[in-house]
Amino acid sequence: MESAAFSLGDNLAHPVTGESLSESERHRQLIQYSVWAAESGFDAVHIGEHHFNDYMLSSPPVVLSAIGERVPDLILSTAVTLVPTLDPVRATEDYSTLDNLFPGRVEIVAGRGNFFSRSYPAFGLDVRDARDIFEEKLELFQLLLREKNVTWSGKFRGPLENVTVRPRPTSELPIWIGAGSPASALLAAKLGCRLMLPSVFGHPKMFVPIVEQYKEAWEEAGRGADDIVIGSCCHAFAGSDHADMRERFAPRYGHYWNFVDQLISDNTGGKVQMPFDLETFLAGPAVAGSSQECIDRMGELHQLLGHNRQLFMFDLGGVSDSELEETVRRFGEEVLPHLPD
Repeated sequence: MESAAFSLGDNLAHPVTGESLSESERHRQLIQYSVWAAESGFDAVHIGEHHFNDYMLSSPPVVLSAIGERVPDLILSTAVTLVPTLDPVRATEDYSTLDNLFPGRVEIVAGRGNFFSRSYPAFGLDVRDARDIFEEKLELFQLLLREKNVTWSGKFRGPLENVTVRPRPTSELPIWIGAGSPASALLAAKLGCRLMLPSVFGHPKMFVPIVEQYKEAWEEAGRGADDIVIGSCCHAFAGSDHADMRERFAPRYGHYWNFVDQLISDNTGGKVQMPFDLETFLAGPAVAGSSQECIDRMGELHQLLGHNRQLFMFDLGGVSDSELEETVRRFGEEVLPHLPD
């Protein structure tokens, strides 16, 4: 199984020390986080795009470019590229440029951002059209990456006539689709995209039907089962023992999740609320505890989902540099060698 350091770029103060990073310092921490991950044996780094909140990562290609200069071998990927709020032509230019700087290392995880619906009107879009916008723009994005002299027309942007985006990608860029619904999983299979499960938002069991539907649709589309690639993500911490996790990680985790819960509630008019409960989360979207507990938990997740890549979010909730480096290096030394094949 491949492993990845994962960040959505929350910029919260530490709940105990009150330590707070400037946005500049937080961006620099992300780059150093990736260096520690590379030195610790991780295969990839995934960073997520958000807008207008304390997830302060709004320009993944820029940050990934800085990371790529510091680490020579990590896969450089988004955790989410918010395709509906991007122009596909500009996005193709950005990610193709990134690929030309770091050939063969760039991937894209495309998502709708439906939990953060207030972004849509800020970009002049109607959230009620979110799925249609996503599908149209994603298909155009994929087309522009693959083909020259594109002539195209659609509903949510102006037509194109004989357009070739430059620079051209050095090779075909892998595209994942973040799929928490059957419709998104079916779209991923239809377009030949990899499947990324947004499993930080619930118990992994809830995503098993999504995996099954994706696999079935993939094979119905005439594709080989050996080409299926599935990713999952989690919140993570490896402590010296279980008590250490409860003492150091649990306060940050609760602090972080209260922020997420409020953000989602605000964006859904209070319709979606997910209050924090440590025991529930340790059995659900978290891989946390002693190194052995993390190994055991990963075995359970792989048996459940049969996935190929796991994304680990270590940097949540106002983590300090020293604690972040410690848990990433411990995970690399003591957990990664025991991940399922």
